[in-house]
Amino acid sequence: MDHNSTSINNRKPEKAHDIVCADDHGEETVEKEEDQSVEKSFESKEVPPWQKQLTFRAFFASFVLSVLFTFIVMKLNLTTGIIPSLNVSAGLLGFFFVKIWTKFLEKYGLLKQPFTRQENTVIQTCVVASSGIAFSGGFGSYLLGMSEAIAKTSTEANDSQNTKNPALTWMIGFLFVVSFLGLFSVVPLRKIMIIDFKLTYPSGTATGHLINSFHTPQGAKLAKKKVRSLGKFFTFSFLWGFFQWFFTAGDGCGFVEFPTFGLKAYHNKFYFDFSATYVGVGMICPYLINISLLVGAILSWGIMWPLIEKRKGDWYSATLPSGNLHGIQGYRVFIAIAMILGDGLYNFVKVLGSTLLGLYHQIRDKNTGSAIPVGSNSSPPNTPSVSYDDERRTRLFLKDKIPTWVAISGYTIFAMISTATLPHIFHPLKWYYIVVMYIFAPTLAFCNAYGTGLTDWSLVSTYGKLAIFVIGAWAGASHGGVLAGLAASGVMMNIVSTASDLTQDFKTGYMTLASPRSMFVSQVIGTAIGCIVAPCVFWIFYKAFPDLGTFGSQYPAPNATIFRGIAILGVEGFSSLPKHCLTLCYVFFIGAVVINGLRDIVGPKWARFIPIPMAMAIPFYLGPYFTIDMCVGSLILFIWETVDKAKALAFGPAVASGLICGDGIWTLPSSILALAGVKPPICMKFLSRKNNARVDTFLGN
Repeated sequence: MDHNSTSINNRKPEKAHDIVCADDHGEETVEKEEDQSVEKSFESKEVPPWQKQLTFRAFFASFVLSVLFTFIVMKLNLTTGIIPSLNVSAGLLGFFFVKIWTKFLEKYGLLKQPFTRQENTVIQTCVVASSGIAFSGGFGSYLLGMSEAIAKTSTEANDSQNTKNPALTWMIGFLFVVSFLGLFSVVPLRKIMIIDFKLTYPSGTATGHLINSFHTPQGAKLAKKKVRSLGKFFTFSFLWGFFQWFFTAGDGCGFVEFPTFGLKAYHNKFYFDFSATYVGVGMICPYLINISLLVGAILSWGIMWPLIEKRKGDWYSATLPSGNLHGIQGYRVFIAIAMILGDGLYNFVKVLGSTLLGLYHQIRDKNTGSAIPVGSNSSPPNTPSVSYDDERRTRLFLKDKIPTWVAISGYTIFAMISTATLPHIFHPLKWYYIVVMYIFAPTLAFCNAYGTGLTDWSLVSTYGKLAIFVIGAWAGASHGGVLAGLAASGVMMNIVSTASDLTQDFKTGYMTLASPRSMFVSQVIGTAIGCIVAPCVFWIFYKAFPDLGTFGSQYPAPNATIFRGIAILGVEGFSSLPKHCLTLCYVFFIGAVVINGLRDIVGPKWARFIPIPMAMAIPFYLGPYFTIDMCVGSLILFIWETVDKAKALAFGPAVASGLICGDGIWTLPSSILALAGVKPPICMKFLSRKNNARVDTFLGN
């Protein structure tokens, strides 16, 4: 609800079925900067050749930031699955780190190459590609969904042929053989996407304008102020996480269990848990996302689940543990799945229709001679509408070509390697399943990349769920269909996700005059870093927190349960659902489609008052506690905008990024402490007056 390139901006891209939020100010920036020529202000600066855009300092900074952002994305993946766009933070921190580096060298007369916007773009691309693997790698979804811990929540398909526990070696090997295919699949289409079809790629365009602004004198001053704000709130967030740790000596201890609205509301998960991360996420996500989450939380945990729990012993067995999918947990998971599938199917059809219609118009217009730059070096004559900026960007974008044979050879080689390798990692995933997926994958990757360019929507999870159903049903329940479906989902999601990410980065490079070759190399290196760093970071979480993936734990990994539930539905059918659950699933599936249709019918003016089903579905499983945090973030931003809108627009994303980064990086020392067996000294719990009296009596005796 999606991947990092995926950012929801009044309902923007979806990565897997996670929401990925971006700030609302990118488009406004684009509009303001288009009023004047950007490239004329850089006319006096020489554009370095593509080899010089790839510097040691750029990749060193990228590696450091990749580790930081991977911890952040991994923590978000394993808690709620709501991931903010980190493009702005990556670009801003990359600018800050290398600027300090170059200032130091310049002071001692050792600076040989100045810091350019092209190098800044390389850093941003590498960092986002690397941290994106923490999402598309499935550590909080399909990959963890294969484990025995998740499988035990259901009695269906939990045998050995349908489970596979995480291990560092096979996870790294799996990512290396599937993560590069998407990059090669869209490289031959970069000119068609960016130049011929002139797709907007709003997130990539906004990031390009942001990086351009950093490298102007005024923008550099503002960037320093933003970095200073990010640093202040990073420090506060990190120290706040450290302070909270002292009070978490046992289960149900600490500020995260603070019964803000009373014990009854706390029982239904309505409380503020003092998470700086999700306050920051709430500041980045559009107001509509946060309100949709709150509506879903009230509908589920405030109304539906209390009513269904009264049917315990009738609709489901009263003796089942709370996490069993045949009990109340089944309603939470499968109704959320129904809403996610309804929303995903509607938007898949909608975006696919827009893609096909857009392609038809593009081809028709090109045939009538109205398309621009299709030449190899510059725009054709008699096209006065082409601006100076577009003419210069097009010329340099077409200058450093990536040979088509490189893309075809790369795709073929990696496809052959993975076809031979994957059946040894996942035995139920036969080689001919993989061949079929690789035949259709480039088409799906193109559709997703094109749709992202038109709408900024990345329907990665929809393609993943499609693979689960098709390959899972093909394999069958008795032949490891659940494991085969989850593995197929991982293959498809990695291809489609990296394809749309790369085209977004090509657009950013087009805006900053970064060479397509340097963009491609940076993406490849970032992906390689991610294939190693992401599994290692996940392994730290996996070893430090034995209850990882357990409902109600510190890291419940809700998407893992949901993905496995989808796989079970694909191979077992509806027999696994509790009583009346199927009827409720139909209602919410249709409801998601109707709500989306209504949003499109009424138009943007009124759609901003109608909640988004995909966002509503998340708290159905997890509960409202993180929603309260995000609404607090929205409230802070709203008050700030009321008092000083210009300052809020300029510094809001930096403050939010600081809150997210500080709390996210605290997970590294907290994990190390857990691995070392160091436990917090204090347990802070909240009891009712009656229970407190009983405890006092017991202790008095």
